[in-house]
Amino acid sequence: MPLELDATDWKILKELQANGRLTNVELARRAGLSAPPCLRRVRALEEAGVIRGYRALLDGKLLGFEITCFAMVQLSSQAGTDLAQFESHIRNWSIVRECWSLSGDIDFLLKCVARDLHSFQKLVLDLTALPNVRNVRTALTVAQVKDAPPIPLEAVR
Repeated sequence: MPLELDATDWKILKELQANGRLTNVELARRAGLSAPPCLRRVRALEEAGVIRGYRALLDGKLLGFEITCFAMVQLSSQAGTDLAQFESHIRNWSIVRECWSLSGDIDFLLKCVARDLHSFQKLVLDLTALPNVRNVRTALTVAQVKDAPPIPLEAVR
């Protein structure tokens, strides 16, 4: 069940999602508060788990990761232990940046990065060699068309 948030909470979340480096003073100004109550609200949102963390957004290409791809994985078995084993492999694989469990024909959707085509090919070979993997389909990205923050806060309220 969603938390009960007021208009000020929503404003704080919108500002932080747009720029997580805002100082508390600047955030308070934008939210129409003084600094102490703004900080209390941010801490309450963190403690409630609404704000899960903060991170820097890096440019992968500038850091040598030329390829972003998506891998659609179908397993041979969806038994609990088989799923857990696959998920464990994926959690410990640094080039897999996101992993989503899906309903339907595809069991998992992975967003991966690779330095070059050779690294991408190794990823595919390693992925298909995992236990219980029946089928892997991949798609290399051509261009990123949109990169919005995860939650469309402008659609709320």
